[in-house]
Amino acid sequence: MTPNSQFALLGTRRFLPFFITQLLGAFNDNLFKQSLILAILFKLSFEVDKEAWINFADRDLLVNLCAMLFILPFFLFSALGGQFGEKFAKDALIRLIKLAEIVIMAVGATGFLLESLPLMLLALFAMGTHSALFGPVKYSILPAALREQELVGGNALVEMGTFLAILAGTIGAGLLMSGKGYQSAVGIAIVATAVAGYLSSRAIPRFAASLPQLQLDWNIFRQSWRIMHLGLGQRPAVSRSLIGSSWFWFLGAIYLTQIPNFAKDLLHGDESVVTLILTVFS
Repeated sequence: MTPNSQFALLGTRRFLPFFITQLLGAFNDNLFKQSLILAILFKLSFEVDKEAWINFADRDLLVNLCAMLFILPFFLFSALGGQFGEKFAKDALIRLIKLAEIVIMAVGATGFLLESLPLMLLALFAMGTHSALFGPVKYSILPAALREQELVGGNALVEMGTFLAILAGTIGAGLLMSGKGYQSAVGIAIVATAVAGYLSSRAIPRFAASLPQLQLDWNIFRQSWRIMHLGLGQRPAVSRSLIGSSWFWFLGAIYLTQIPNFAKDLLHGDESVVTLILTVFS
């Protein structure tokens, strides 16, 4: 490893604890979400209520509902998360968000142990909110922690860690769900990962607030519109990059959500087939 290698950042306290924290967060997001999707498709039983306005026995519909519940908070709360990241000390904000993750995963674990779909869906929406609030500070902390010549390498490491964590969490869910005692296995895994993420966040050095005098705008729709208008109003190189990146994540979310349906309905496989497809895909 050369002194100029981005991997040298992994040996520094100003980067490593944050890197581990964000990696564990991305891993836990996908471990829980994929475990819930697999539980809906292969484990949980549903009763058909013909008078209900929505058929909750439709497993394909529930899988897509999971995707919506996880993604919706990013539209609603990302702008608010950006304000938090400017007004408050970034290290303290990360620790608070990670502490909330422990509570959320405790709710999710309870949902798995009780096989309660409402509890699991509530935890999924809460985890989406957690990630929406964490995302802005995740990227705004890098310019404060790294020197200018380290920013490209630091961003590359964060992106690499995020993608590896997404794939590892998705595949790990398949492995946990293939066992008989999947309820306790998933519950222990998601809570333990959340605790590990909080502990690693405690080692993040202090980074002062950028704009402590900022007045928070709690109107999430107005703020979201302003952010969208600001992003799309940049010069073409920037605005098109934003659109391209958003489209990439949009397609990725669609494919990862539909692979379990594809494996079950068209290949007539079980959780192990889903895991095999994702392993080959990764």
